[in-house]
Amino acid sequence: MCWQKAFISGMLKRMKTPETNWEEYRRRLEELDLKAVTDEGSRRAILLVLNLVEELKLENRHLREENQGLREEIERLKGGRGQPPLPPNPLPSGSTTASHSSEKERRQPKPRHKRSKLEQIEVSREEVLRVDPAQLPPDAEFKGYETTVVQDVKIEIDNVRFLKEKYYSRAEGKTYLAPLPAGYQGTYGPGVKALALVFYYASNMSQPKIVDWFAHIGIQLSAGELSQWLSRASEPFQREKAAVYEAGLRSSPWQHLDETGTRVNGQNQQCHIVCNPLYTAYFTTEKKERLSIVDVLRGLRPRTFRFNEQADEWLQQAGLSPALRGCLRSLPPDQDLSEAEVSGWLEQYRPALGQPQRHQILQAGAIAAYQAEVGFPVVRLLLCDDASQFKGVTEQRALCWIHEGRHYKQLEPLLPYHQELLDGFLQRYWGLYGKLLHYRSQPIAVEAGRLAEQFDELFSTVTGYQALDHRIALTQAKKEALLQVLTHPEIPLHNNPAELGARLRVRKRDVSFGPRTPAGKQAWDTFHTLVSTTKKLGVSFYQYVQDRVTGANRVPSLAELIKEKAQALNLGASWDSS
Repeated sequence: MCWQKAFISGMLKRMKTPETNWEEYRRRLEELDLKAVTDEGSRRAILLVLNLVEELKLENRHLREENQGLREEIERLKGGRGQPPLPPNPLPSGSTTASHSSEKERRQPKPRHKRSKLEQIEVSREEVLRVDPAQLPPDAEFKGYETTVVQDVKIEIDNVRFLKEKYYSRAEGKTYLAPLPAGYQGTYGPGVKALALVFYYASNMSQPKIVDWFAHIGIQLSAGELSQWLSRASEPFQREKAAVYEAGLRSSPWQHLDETGTRVNGQNQQCHIVCNPLYTAYFTTEKKERLSIVDVLRGLRPRTFRFNEQADEWLQQAGLSPALRGCLRSLPPDQDLSEAEVSGWLEQYRPALGQPQRHQILQAGAIAAYQAEVGFPVVRLLLCDDASQFKGVTEQRALCWIHEGRHYKQLEPLLPYHQELLDGFLQRYWGLYGKLLHYRSQPIAVEAGRLAEQFDELFSTVTGYQALDHRIALTQAKKEALLQVLTHPEIPLHNNPAELGARLRVRKRDVSFGPRTPAGKQAWDTFHTLVSTTKKLGVSFYQYVQDRVTGANRVPSLAELIKEKAQALNLGASWDSS
């Protein structure tokens, strides 16, 4: 016991010196056995010092990062470029120090049912290969055929010179000209147009590489023509995107939602990803705020506002004064107002109102109008992360367990004792996650009650590691949102589908940086929606695009496919039974 006190005392003294050797402390602390400390007062003192070490280490890291940022800013102000960001070193095998992934902890073995590749191959033609009779011995007997399937592709140009019949009527003073076939408007046919869309939006090829590829096979395509076509091409597809989104919203009362950045003409904007198992939709807006979330859920239609009891309750929770709330009650509670009408009313009756209060009023009115909407599907539960802009938009909100688990991964304790506490807690965390997964497949009311009790037991744990205990208390406060699955077993426990949708935009952003015009932004959103949705529905995006460009319309409407599959999946069963 004496050596432990002496070690702690010496450690505190040496921490004040510049030549602190953290590796030495780590080695010595591995030898520290708190279970052997029988005196409760000494134990509490040691725990206090250990938590102090963690706080100082975290503060030191933040100060170093801040100092480096200030150095780079000074360098830029002097005309320099600052230090370029360096990628982190690869982690040693088995190390989890800087890894925030929880895949290893939550992975559960599943039986593999690998589908035969031959079953997925559509055979275009059949060719019989014969043995040269000269090579056969006299006693050779025919024993049938041995089948080999080989996949290949045929690339050839199909440049057409159309001779359009032309007639002139003297009586009418009018010329009659034979029209071009569907898809051949302009100087490029449907094959080039469809491939360009697939390469750019589905395969994430850059525009220069697309131009190069076509040049290799003999198609003369300029960069300017390609850029204009890729931006204009979305116009006939926008209506189908809108139909896909509305059908997707109708297919389930719950939706995933996530966000990622997108630069439009050099300006930072936000791409919102809304999805469920049948579709994924993309919407890029200028701001990352609650009003933008409402706009996205309404399909970017013009904003409407309603000031009813729900809006009044929202404003009361936001701290708006009773006098101002009373003034808003003079507006018709059962009538939707336009943004111009609300702004005009505020200018007339509250011209001195501050911008934060105006924003709160607009948020409350927009949410109340959205939840009272009739005719357009309203999302009842949003599955997302715990960002503030998602709160209060829908009746219910479910949080992602994987996202919540990342908060624990980010603790990165310095001391082995604290790392053991964290590892032990995470093992219990993912154990409860696994039980919730099992409950989803076999929901039983009695089991739901037991799981709720286990949640309370787990997140009332006190470990003595202050950072971990604080994180546990924060998770406990999110109980209702994390346990929505007990009421609605059809919703997932994570937001991975939306995060995977965001990854498509990130990959596109890495290759093409960002759209330059509003038309380009709309094209990105439209085709990313169609690329992701066709994949979920099992439709070839290339065949879909070629079908629409040529006007054949043999591929069914994606919205109708969503409607058909939604009836089979019944993604809102718990709402239907309530």
